Amino acid sequence: MTSINSSIGKIDSFHDKILEKATEAFGQSSQNVDFSDRMQNALTDVADAQKQAADSMKAFDLGIETDLSKVMVDQQVSSLGFQLTLNVRNKMLSAYKDILNMPV
Repeated sequence: MTSINSSIGKIDSFHDKILEKATEAFGQSSQNVDFSDRMQNALTDVADAQKQAADSMKAFDLGIETDLSKVMVDQQVSSLGFQLTLNVRNKMLSAYKDILNMPV
């Protein structure tokens, strides 16, 4: 029994160290961030990627940008961000419907 408790203590200390490193890496505590704030930041990032892709495509069309690979990468980043956002929305709606249909 004591070996289990000591193992749990070691796991807890590893968890605390990992949480510290993650907090340092991301600059803020993940416990203090609201879900709606995370969603808003993610949507803003996707919108920024779409704007950057549109701007780089427009610059390429006008002859300002000559690097086609940069334009294509921007387009793919924008597309993947949109697909991820759409999938998250669909999963959230599915979870909401499942909760709504649960018997009380």
